[in-house]
Amino acid sequence: MADFMEVEEATQQPGKNGGITIRQQHRSAAARLFRNPLLVVNFILMVVGSACGPLLLRAYFVRGGARKWLSSLLQTAGWPLLLVPLCFSYRARRRREEDVNGGGGGAAASLFLMTPRLLVASAVIGLMTGLDDLLYAFGLAYLPVSTSSILISTQLAFTAAFALLLVRQRFTAFSVNAVVLLTVGAAMLGMNAGGDRPAGVSREQYRAGFAMTLGAAALYGLVLPVMELSQARHAARAGAGAVTYTLVMEMQLAISFVATSFSAVGMLVNNDFHAIPGEAREFGLGKVGYYVLLAGSAAMYQCFFLGTIGAIFYGSALLAGVIMTVLIPVTEVLAVVFFHEPFNGTKGVALALSLWGFVSYFYGEVRATAKHHSGEAPKPEHLDP
Repeated sequence: MADFMEVEEATQQPGKNGGITIRQQHRSAAARLFRNPLLVVNFILMVVGSACGPLLLRAYFVRGGARKWLSSLLQTAGWPLLLVPLCFSYRARRRREEDVNGGGGGAAASLFLMTPRLLVASAVIGLMTGLDDLLYAFGLAYLPVSTSSILISTQLAFTAAFALLLVRQRFTAFSVNAVVLLTVGAAMLGMNAGGDRPAGVSREQYRAGFAMTLGAAALYGLVLPVMELSQARHAARAGAGAVTYTLVMEMQLAISFVATSFSAVGMLVNNDFHAIPGEAREFGLGKVGYYVLLAGSAAMYQCFFLGTIGAIFYGSALLAGVIMTVLIPVTEVLAVVFFHEPFNGTKGVALALSLWGFVSYFYGEVRATAKHHSGEAPKPEHLDP
């Protein structure tokens, strides 16, 4: 990770914007979004998690799983994986402190960078994430992956609205157009509700899953700007220290731990822990396949959440929402291939509207970024090994 940070610092060179055309500025602005190696890494994490997570979780229900609280827990239970990069980061900080102090008895490197206020904010976000995971799990239990993915894409509209209220993200004609297109796409699916209802799912269950998935999209649309706001307030607080990528990982660790605890309490109340061995014996992929599927789901969703919070750190909440939206076709294709889900004309139009909304928003952001950087050099990032 320290090597990644060195590469990141080396790639951040001031640009010269004098005398270039608007089209060149647009290209330069788009390139800046993915010039940072760690942003690319987080983008890859989001791609892997977004493509594989929903498919594995849907496979759990398709093959005989029925525990909603368990599937909710799986979305954040991979938080121990974050301990590995955090340990490397701590060792690097400690070596740096020893070099600065010349091997003397100076102050040791802090084990954690989070302040108590940021820890409390992360705990609140963790509770929101736990509830969001539960809503999403209920929706995925009753909806095809293709339908669920298109509905989840509406979180971009909710993210834009909440970002306007919380972090003063300005609306442009392009972002308004994106919100309208995503809303129309979701409305089209709503009018066609039940047309792709899976076997064994009642009409009432399908409608409940539809509503809960939209609720999950709305709640996650609030979570993203709240994450960005908490980072911004931490950076603005005197003596709080810089917002670094290590701090972002610590936030994700706290958020996932609280969300997992929220789901674990629900599992205890619902007696899910005692039911797991019996469910594993009757699972369609066998006992070993059952536990491998659970572990794989936890790992994939942790990749997704870590990539999301990294995208917020290196970009913005809206950038994270845009990346999620553009990954919809990947999930759609994989769902049709692996689960043979029906993909009718209404879904096709809704998907096209979602992608149109993404293109509209992304183009508007590129134009805004080009205009913002037309007369100033890029600001250096806070780096941390």
